[in-house]
Amino acid sequence: MFKSSRMNYTDRVKNESLDGSAKIEDSHDSIEAAVVIICVLNAPLMLISIAGNALILAAIRRTRSICSCSVTMLCSLAVSDLLVGIIVQPFFLASLLTKAYLIERLSKITAFCLCGVSLCTMTAISIDRFLAVQYPMRYQAAITAKPSALNTLVVIIWIHNFVFVGFYVWNWPVYFIMVATGVCLFISVSTFCYINIYRIVRHHQTRIQAQQQAAQQNATDGDTCNMMRMKRSALNTFIFYIAMILCYFPIIISLCVASIMSKNLPEVWHLADTVVFLNSLVNPLLYCWRLREIRMAVLKILRQMSPRQPDQH
Repeated sequence: MFKSSRMNYTDRVKNESLDGSAKIEDSHDSIEAAVVIICVLNAPLMLISIAGNALILAAIRRTRSICSCSVTMLCSLAVSDLLVGIIVQPFFLASLLTKAYLIERLSKITAFCLCGVSLCTMTAISIDRFLAVQYPMRYQAAITAKPSALNTLVVIIWIHNFVFVGFYVWNWPVYFIMVATGVCLFISVSTFCYINIYRIVRHHQTRIQAQQQAAQQNATDGDTCNMMRMKRSALNTFIFYIAMILCYFPIIISLCVASIMSKNLPEVWHLADTVVFLNSLVNPLLYCWRLREIRMAVLKILRQMSPRQPDQH
């Protein structure tokens, strides 16, 4: 009887050991599968993002008609998105494949810097559009008096993000909390701006319609043109804002979870990073869709790059 119970205990321990090994093996298989999926997603996105943002920058540089003050921030956004494809995503893929500590740190530092620049720039664009709509005369006078003001703002955004990343080296759980708070704050500011832009545009539209009904068509032609231009500009930036919300929402969740758990998350959570990187690909597509001048310039560059067919005699 003692021998039988001893054999049962040995079998039970052996079965538990086999079950534990099977669970660990299944866990490793799921991690490897997640890494493969993330790499397969990021590799083409990275190449398309680089090509798309390089085309946008070339289009802005070659087309003088779109080189206005507001385009300065679009250039900053395109540069940050381009660097995400050139620097951040290669480091990100290398950190997943090699598990090297230094590469992982570089991946996170560059990602937080450049994605932070993109988020801050999008918020600055929303504030810029709100001021242009709310105070059109003052805004135009301020831009005319200080045309380099937006350039200074762009420089401050870049410097701030590179300095702020020092908190990651000091204490990364605290840094994650600060980043999650900052992302929520910037998105809230953009939401406030776009809600008020919508209210102002609706107010102008209602006023113009009332004037038209009072048979003051000649007096409202200029207002109608301004209102349409204002409405289109607000709609364009609002579409950029929606894309930003969709791309940054998963990373907010992952940052909050990481800060609460005070440890690095499993590889499957890196899909949230991939969605953020997707924003760098979506932005140039939105430029071409919503901004006619940039779209025409990009098409012109593509026609120049395409090989010419030899003339047939």
